[in-house]
Amino acid sequence: QVQLVESGGGLVQAGGSLRLSCVASGRTFSSYAMGWFRQAPGKEREFVATVRWRAGRTSFADSVKGRFTIARDNAKNTVYLHMNSLKPEDTAVYYCAAGSTGGASAHGYDYWGQGTQVTVSS
Repeated sequence: QVQLVESGGGLVQAGGSLRLSCVASGRTFSSYAMGWFRQAPGKEREFVATVRWRAGRTSFADSVKGRFTIARDNAKNTVYLHMNSLKPEDTAVYYCAAGSTGGASAHGYDYWGQGTQVTVSS
């Protein structure tokens, strides 16, 4: 069984920053992609960012490019999402995911965390 636990969400003013963390346990993720998705009220879950464990290649949704970065610490089985210049439209529940395929589709991930709320006030 695989467990993903997110943390770091909260309330922040527009223009502020937050760092989300996701700790993976239960398996070795050296060959897995890790991703972040988000879901706002009344909207579908959407891709935010992903990183390959081995090569460290990253990819971002257009809506967060230049504002968010993703990084991983293989030794700690942890992936981070650094969010800067936050906007009210970034408000959502953020989910961490792990999978062998990865990419921008949720279908590329096999395991999901419980989510952490991010609220950006205007």
